[in-house]
Amino acid sequence: MSQKITVAANINADTQKVWDAYTNPAHIVNWNFADPSWHCPSAINDMKVGGTYKARMEAKDGSFGFDFEAVYSHIEMGKSFTYEFGGRTAEITFEDLGNATNVIVSFDPEEQNSIELQQQGWQTILNNFKNYVETI
Repeated sequence: MSQKITVAANINADTQKVWDAYTNPAHIVNWNFADPSWHCPSAINDMKVGGTYKARMEAKDGSFGFDFEAVYSHIEMGKSFTYEFGGRTAEITFEDLGNATNVIVSFDPEEQNSIELQQQGWQTILNNFKNYVETI
């Protein structure tokens, strides 16, 4: 594997609100997509070491879809977690800045798409998350 890809967003909300919006399936379905023509119709999250996170990603027109599935390997509630998916690992960190939270996502790249495309896609999802949290 090559070097990890990292994306980040500074969110104008306290860490507890940000953590809840990132990990609660009722919120995940509202922000977890990289393009407005896509959506996340369902999500489940068994937030424990060995637990499964699963989000259904679909084109709104029904032309394509896939399940993103991961298994948690480390959790520090309210601060960070690590999960494994498809032989890769991602770590998500929530940095408490008082009235704001810096969310940092660092993940192993896959080999089908360019580093730039992967970084752009994950950053777009994180930007959707930021916009969602700041409006709820």
